[in-house]
Amino acid sequence: MTAMIEARHLSKQVATSEGQLVILKDISLSIDAAEAVAIVGVSGSGKSTLLGLMAGLDSASGGDMLLDGQNLSTMDEEERAQLRGRSVGFVFQSFQLLPSLTALENVMLPIELKNDRDARQKAANLLQRVGLESRLQHYPNQLSGGEQQRVAIARAFASQAKILFADEPTGNLDAATGARVIDLLFSLNAEFGTTLVLVTHDDRLAQRCGRMVRLVAGEITEDVSVDVAANVGDAAHV
Repeated sequence: MTAMIEARHLSKQVATSEGQLVILKDISLSIDAAEAVAIVGVSGSGKSTLLGLMAGLDSASGGDMLLDGQNLSTMDEEERAQLRGRSVGFVFQSFQLLPSLTALENVMLPIELKNDRDARQKAANLLQRVGLESRLQHYPNQLSGGEQQRVAIARAFASQAKILFADEPTGNLDAATGARVIDLLFSLNAEFGTTLVLVTHDDRLAQRCGRMVRLVAGEITEDVSVDVAANVGDAAHV
């Protein structure tokens, strides 16, 4: 099976006033299509940097990063953006909805970018799926945090992306709301057969994925399979 995401001896350093700061060191990792993988570690371990490199949002200092069979390391920013538009969806901690657009318009946007004439109906259907059929014409500042994150999830799946990156998706939500949002995320992800990469500092949340990769000081120290069925009940209390 061809990997959907593959890092080959990936490294990332940045220049500081005190010299080179090593953020990631010799990362090699392969993720297959439809696999759900959690990247875990404490703050500063390099999780979000690795996600940014995987998604082509940033460039590596060394090594190769392949996404959907394409080598990001040989692409310029425009080429990476085009690949993201075709293959990638995002769910961020800060929601990142466009404030001037309604919930419906936010979800329509990635569908319209693919010149799909059914964008309005498809967006409305997705918002119904996430329980927001009565909030279609509401703007982000009229929605609760949990509602905004559900709009963001609907938007992420709207373009039928092959790969979904979720960076601390419950970080701005209370525990009960976060648990409901995660249930929704995993339910839709299983239905769409998307490759999911979830970045989190919470091991209990990570155990909802089939695999957990741990970063410590920019290096992979653990890469293990997870018994999802045994952990779903416990994760509901995250």
